[in-house]
Amino acid sequence: MALLHKEQKNSAKLTIKDGWLQNVEIQRSSHCQPRDENDEISLLVVHNISLPPGKFGGAHITNFFLGRLDPSLDPYFADIYQMRVSAHCLIQRDGHIVQYVSFNDKAWHAGVSQYQGREKCNDFSIGIELEGTDDIPYTTAQYQQLSCLSAALIGVYPKLKHHIVGHSDIAPGRKTDPGVAFDWQRYKAMLASGQ
Repeated sequence: MALLHKEQKNSAKLTIKDGWLQNVEIQRSSHCQPRDENDEISLLVVHNISLPPGKFGGAHITNFFLGRLDPSLDPYFADIYQMRVSAHCLIQRDGHIVQYVSFNDKAWHAGVSQYQGREKCNDFSIGIELEGTDDIPYTTAQYQQLSCLSAALIGVYPKLKHHIVGHSDIAPGRKTDPGVAFDWQRYKAMLASGQ
């Protein structure tokens, strides 16, 4: 059952308990699996997603991550509705956060991937989706929430501090997100200043 907190503040401090954010919307996805004991969380991966591509709003992303996407709603959905993928969290255009998978479990976000010589990044990473596209600027609310979320995650999983990448960095040639529209300098400055 979903816990809906639409009054979520864009700059409020986020807390994590037992792998779950507190006071955010929770939509539990079955598209995940437990981490192995030796899979220490040490990588944060920033993605983007919009469904259909380039369109924002609605419940399509959540339905996709929950395996409930209706292929009759858009021609694009017919090609993807049976895929079993997820991310740990989605940050919508207005900054609203939805969590799908416990940070202590593997979400299925990275696909075929490699980081510093290690393959299967899902094993040791956390995946955060921004509602967006490679070439449309992200919102201030999204940067604020990503910064707050990243700080909360680093507080629990300190190795993340020096290992934050885009999907394109771990799957070059296959993935391009979060794309040229993502301002890494702005995000890292906000994270460093505690904004």
